Amino acid sequence: MEDWKLEATKHTPAINFTPDNNLLEIKGECYPENVAKISLPLFSHLDEYLQDLQDNEIFTVNIELKYFNSSSSKMLMNLFDKLENEVANNGKNIIVNWIYDPENDTIEEFGEEFQEDVDSLTFNLVPK
Repeated sequence: MEDWKLEATKHTPAINFTPDNNLLEIKGECYPENVAKISLPLFSHLDEYLQDLQDNEIFTVNIELKYFNSSSSKMLMNLFDKLENEVANNGKNIIVNWIYDPENDTIEEFGEEFQEDVDSLTFNLVPK
């Protein structure tokens, strides 16, 4: 499977998905007018990738957002639900690292809330 990248813009994060390294990175700000333009291709690539992920492989998701809006928050919850279902139903080994600036209380609190909402994922809060 090939890498998939989305360059950061003023309103969208950089997304680097490198299947050969079992790594997804989302970094920047996320408040697009149409979040589906990001989420649909991302989820499509993830679905294909997760079908082939072996039980002994670890898939790491690093999320480092400075700001995101409510529709992006919903996209993140959908992402976490998708990943959590893979762990709970298919035994996949997935780690989410929520990377935040310790001076950004809002992003840290969102990370804590997401962490509370997921049961099956290894969800780490990582101060930068």
